[in-house]
Amino acid sequence: MKDSTRNFQGWLLFAPAAILLLAFTHYPTITTFIHSLYTNKSFIRPRRFSGIESYESMFSDPIFVKVFINNMWLALGTIPTSIGLAIIMALIVNKAIPGRGLLRMAYFTPTMLPMIAVANIWLFFYAPEIGLIDKTMAIFGFESTNWLGSPSTVLPSIMVMTVWKEAGFFMVFYLAGLQTISPELEEASKLEGSSRWNYFWRIQFPLLLPTTLFVLINAFLNSFKLVDHLFVLTKGGPDNASNLILYYIYETAFAFLDISYASALTIFLLALLALTALAQFLFIEKRVHYR
Repeated sequence: MKDSTRNFQGWLLFAPAAILLLAFTHYPTITTFIHSLYTNKSFIRPRRFSGIESYESMFSDPIFVKVFINNMWLALGTIPTSIGLAIIMALIVNKAIPGRGLLRMAYFTPTMLPMIAVANIWLFFYAPEIGLIDKTMAIFGFESTNWLGSPSTVLPSIMVMTVWKEAGFFMVFYLAGLQTISPELEEASKLEGSSRWNYFWRIQFPLLLPTTLFVLINAFLNSFKLVDHLFVLTKGGPDNASNLILYYIYETAFAFLDISYASALTIFLLALLALTALAQFLFIEKRVHYR
């Protein structure tokens, strides 16, 4: 009787989280997948089953291919840079230096700002002729550049803003990881005559690999969930040079009213992120956790 009561109480505690997970994750995923298998419904044309037609159209869509490549370049450009800067910042603020608390706050402040606010700040930086960047470069004799209006500079400009926003967030995890490393290891390394770089590369970095794995997966997921800043900065332009998958899904669903194709794009994105998480557990995690 006690066991059944305990099990019932356990299910009651589990029920709110399970209901929220089913209502806001699993149910929308299933309905989105079903929508992707049917054509769009209109007043004059009923919805009909189309199978994988939307998925076939997706891979033959040149805009989708361009958007996907943009997102991959964004991930490749921001993830290693953000992680590298996060490690450097964590190493700096982990030392007993004057003003360490203020420095930590300065590094973390961009993370606390909403993405819309960050986009407006950088919109002022990138404004041609009157922006902070162009004003500074004009002092050294450089000409004005339309950073967000040129296909060759718009995606790198967004990468810089993304790194500025996320590096401080990842720094917190590395700082926590550094503080779990015993100071005795550093003392032993000094007694052995190892350099600071050798101590970091041979001792600290291997011990931070679990943290790096966690940050890496989060950084990859974040790079495919960026959408807020595009509403303020570029609207995906010019000529889709800064368009990303999530913004393209929004455009397809709410601007072009193509719910079937937008559903197929959403399922593709979910599958991509799910495969990334699966790769973490099957291949990467075993290599970085010491057992």
